[in-house]
Amino acid sequence: MMIKHSAPQKKRTSVGSRRSPEAEAAVLAAAKELIAEKGYAGFSVDEVARRAGAGKTTIYRWYPTKADLFLAIYATERSTFVMIPDTGNLVEDLVQYTTSLWRFWASQPAGAALRGLIAEAQGTAEALSALRDRFLPERTADVKKIMMDAASRGEIRAEEVGDKVSIWVGYSWLRLLTRELDREDGISPVMRQIAGARA
Repeated sequence: MMIKHSAPQKKRTSVGSRRSPEAEAAVLAAAKELIAEKGYAGFSVDEVARRAGAGKTTIYRWYPTKADLFLAIYATERSTFVMIPDTGNLVEDLVQYTTSLWRFWASQPAGAALRGLIAEAQGTAEALSALRDRFLPERTADVKKIMMDAASRGEIRAEEVGDKVSIWVGYSWLRLLTRELDREDGISPVMRQIAGARA
């Protein structure tokens, strides 16, 4: 259950150079709450610190920018809602994975926050670096694994994986950015095209 804080809480402290699990959980909970209320554009590390009752210095040591903190809560939420299928068939794996991811984006604050991060990346080097150098490699690892497993089964060639991942990202982000995540009927035919499967 989400707990709303109307006033700053008693400060939680970290243990030496180690992160206190209680303090980190409070920070991530406050960050998730703030993302849900304000979106990425209205998100700030200072406000997360106030809501979590944590020292700003500690949070900035753990998460130097709001992009860093967003990436942490996105990873936590996504691992809860998005599973990696392994049906032994590339098209089916892609359809199940993409459907699950789109539903996560549509139902959780992280989807709107990702739109905000993509938008901010067009204007600030900090956000661009977070998106290009950290978010994309980390968050495309699952779909890359799905395709590499398919390559090991002979469904596609290994040298095609990079381009196919890029096409998958482009299609999924198009639906995210145009707020058309409900168009699930288009997933299967596009995944077949990406996989190079015959209709």
